[in-house]
Amino acid sequence: MLSPRQTDMWRWTTVAVLALMAQEGIDCQPSNCSYLHLLDHLNLTSESSKAQSMTRPVKHWRTQTDVLLDMLLYGILNMDGKSQTVTSHVWLRLSWTNEFLTWNPSDFCGIDLVAIPTSDLWIPDIAILEDVSDSGSVQRSPLSTLHPSGLVLAEKRQRLTTTCRLDLYMFPFDKQICNITFSSVNYNEHELKLGTWRGGAFLTSVSEKLMITEGEWQLVNMSILVSSVGNDNSSVSKLIYMVTISRKPLLYIINLIVPLLFFLLLDVASFLIRGDRLSFKLTILLSISVLLLILQDMLPSTEETLPLIANYCVTVFTLVGISILEAMLVNFLLSVDVCCAKRTSAKSAESQLEIQMDVKSHTEHGGATKKVQTKLSRIQDEHQLLKLILTEVKATRKQTEREAKEGKKVGRFAKLAAIIDTVYFILYLIAFVVYIVCMYYEWVNTYFSMK
Repeated sequence: MLSPRQTDMWRWTTVAVLALMAQEGIDCQPSNCSYLHLLDHLNLTSESSKAQSMTRPVKHWRTQTDVLLDMLLYGILNMDGKSQTVTSHVWLRLSWTNEFLTWNPSDFCGIDLVAIPTSDLWIPDIAILEDVSDSGSVQRSPLSTLHPSGLVLAEKRQRLTTTCRLDLYMFPFDKQICNITFSSVNYNEHELKLGTWRGGAFLTSVSEKLMITEGEWQLVNMSILVSSVGNDNSSVSKLIYMVTISRKPLLYIINLIVPLLFFLLLDVASFLIRGDRLSFKLTILLSISVLLLILQDMLPSTEETLPLIANYCVTVFTLVGISILEAMLVNFLLSVDVCCAKRTSAKSAESQLEIQMDVKSHTEHGGATKKVQTKLSRIQDEHQLLKLILTEVKATRKQTEREAKEGKKVGRFAKLAAIIDTVYFILYLIAFVVYIVCMYYEWVNTYFSMK
């Protein structure tokens, strides 16, 4: 058993040892709490650190590397219908696990996050299959974030131009589904597996909040599909983002659809114009031709099926064209009727002149006879005069009947033109109403069936 003096000495010795240990801990704390010390521990400051960026960071080559890729859509910049491409602004975030870069935060003063150069790390060789943009549009972050568990986060922003098979049948009320497919270039599915950190609904809601510009397009939904292509030994993991966007049709309704409808209504109303309406209809046809030129610049020439808007424009153009032909026919019939009326009036004037000359000659002849045959009886003179008057009355009656028959022939073409005009107006109005109703039903029915 220790004496009291020995007990006190033991206590003081213990206190001194603890104080010395604490002092040594304080002296070494600044060096252990630096990022450089952590990087030395992770072997990222030596020359052999470059070897970590060459191969997959797994301790066993059969271990699969899971790469999680989240994509956010910042803006829909342009859609080119001619080249079938979509230009957008995207933000990509990749994450994977590096089994060689792990540490215990308690051993390094609680450091649970460090940013290291991306060039010192292995980066998955992820490519976009539909990408046709140049490499200069990619903005990669020079640093990547490293977590104690070995989780690596890398980010990049890109002005992405991708090919997209456009379906313009419902233009301008169309919706487009454009796929953005991510895949590894060199690794198969057993070595590298693609996936997402967040779901499609979350990424869609975040993209809608962060959307900088949409132009004439609006983001509807982003759905995610994970698949593999190839055989069992050579299958490649693919991550497909199916981006659904819809067009804002207000501008096209105001500039294209409504003017065409108004032109068609004006063509129908032109039947109320008396006289020559051919020049008015030709003006309408030229205005429709200008709108067709505008539509030609909007729609691609590679479309297999005729879009509804093109069908609408062609039908309006055809109806107005047929209306012009009908107006030309009516004008032709009226001109024929006028020509016949001029000929009839000319013949009537000639016949009247002949009658007058005949009466005059008979009158003069009767006067000369009276002078020569003054000795004839008065009864014989009166008989000859009555006979002459009867002859002239018969000639006048025949001329009147002939003029009446020719007058009926003159009005026949005008009546035919009026009948053709009335019948065509009724048929034109029925065709106009039926087509507008069918086109509206087709547009509405197809639009809601796409939802």
